[in-house]
Amino acid sequence: MTQHVTAAPATADSAPVREWWRDAVIYQVYPRSFADGNGDGMGDLPGITARLPHLRDLGVDAVWLSPFYASPQADAGYDVADYRAVDPMFGTLTDADDLVREAHSLGLRVIVDVVPNHCSDQHEWFKQALREGPGSPLRDRFHFRAGKGQDGELPPNDWESIFGGPAWTRVEDGQWYLHLFAPEQPDFNWEHPAVHDEFRSVLRFWLDLGIDGFRIDVAHGLVKAAGLPDIGHDEQVRLLGNQAVPYFDQDGVHEIYRDWRGILAEYGPERIAVAEAWTPTVERSALYLRPDELHQAFNFEYLTTDWDAAALRAVIDRSLVAMNAVDAPATWVLSNHDVVRHSTRFAAGDEARGLRRARAATLLMLALPGSAYLYQGEELGLPEVTELPDEVRQDPAFFRSAGQDGTRDGCRVPLPWSGERAPFGFGPADGGPSWLPQPANWKDLSVAAQTGDPASTLEFYRGALAVRREHPALGGGRDIEWLAAPEGVLAFRRATAAGAFVCTVNLTGSEVTLPTPGTLLLASADLAPGTAETVLPADSTVWWAA
Repeated sequence: MTQHVTAAPATADSAPVREWWRDAVIYQVYPRSFADGNGDGMGDLPGITARLPHLRDLGVDAVWLSPFYASPQADAGYDVADYRAVDPMFGTLTDADDLVREAHSLGLRVIVDVVPNHCSDQHEWFKQALREGPGSPLRDRFHFRAGKGQDGELPPNDWESIFGGPAWTRVEDGQWYLHLFAPEQPDFNWEHPAVHDEFRSVLRFWLDLGIDGFRIDVAHGLVKAAGLPDIGHDEQVRLLGNQAVPYFDQDGVHEIYRDWRGILAEYGPERIAVAEAWTPTVERSALYLRPDELHQAFNFEYLTTDWDAAALRAVIDRSLVAMNAVDAPATWVLSNHDVVRHSTRFAAGDEARGLRRARAATLLMLALPGSAYLYQGEELGLPEVTELPDEVRQDPAFFRSAGQDGTRDGCRVPLPWSGERAPFGFGPADGGPSWLPQPANWKDLSVAAQTGDPASTLEFYRGALAVRREHPALGGGRDIEWLAAPEGVLAFRRATAAGAFVCTVNLTGSEVTLPTPGTLLLASADLAPGTAETVLPADSTVWWAA
């Protein structure tokens, strides 16, 4: 197997372009919770800018920012009122420009969220559509419909919101509008040319500012089936689900992304777009990555796979086959702002085991061919915060009777940076505010507390990313060679002309003895490699130079 890095043809005037996204490690920043620059308890762009050296020192290639646009914050900024403005709670456009410039000076690329499926009910288009009433041309840019029933008192169809309850809200004049998420998030009608024109302009606005790419929120949701047909059953569709429904993963989305690929190309070959596309299969996800569409798609099938050797091997194989078929890099991700942190998810109720498995899962993920995504705080080994008081929660799903479980706030608690008391350096003042409370024991998990401690999760991440960057058989690629291993153990080899690498993963709860495959590079747990055989600790991953 050889490392797979495709370069654009060189010309007399240009050097080959390295397709950096094929092996990138990309770090997700949730702006509310990363760093607070002004002491109001809410993370902001100046706070992020000041902490960018942490990401450089960690060894990532790019930072992805969740939304910071002008928004009423009904869904933590995923309800956008103005796509070309920064919400004052996060700063200004000048702050965004400063962040991009500072990131680039540190060798970091910047990816920002774009939210094209829906906007805020405070978006000027939607407010005008409401003011003008039925027949307004602005209503055609959304999904306004008459209701069913004798007096139109029933929703136009049986679709439910991802957050629970009907996907339709009735306005005073009697019409209903579609919102697949919260009522404050009306869906755009992508059959309307003005919607296409608006987002072409939005993309160019941020590309002109210097950003390196976009993460497309709900990329699978833009196009709805003609006629908005009923689903015909009452099973609640989940945000993280893979059901085939008439409002997700419709074939019409692909023409939109072919158009967007052309816009990205106007700014050079290194600008990218990443799909958040929940699809029924990884093969359907691969369709978003054909050569004339997007560059990457999140591998949610991998994220939702349990800590199980057979299941992980199967999803790894399916992912590589599907991505290779469209010449796209596989992506690997374990946590994000919508799911329980994997340090808790892999061993609920046993924090020590959860961290042990999380470290092992990280080494496995970083050993696989392609690109990896990290979620802020996982490099600190942060667990999910499961005991937030009801009165501090802000996840809109928490306040609805069905749908999501409403516990996304637990992975969004602000990061601990330093100090002995909350907010642990999240803001500039000791004892200052924090929009969600941090557990007291997070003082031992702060960046300052872990820096320089060779046993810490932070130094473990720094070491793993350094080895990944330096070893010729790690990073981008297309294939792995599975090696014989006992039940519950994964072992695979990767190789280039410059060197070979073996990864061994013990997913069992007991020690396992294996033939020593090479020279120890890195292990997720204490390990004493033997000359002929090595005992792998339970729930551990080991990297070897072969």
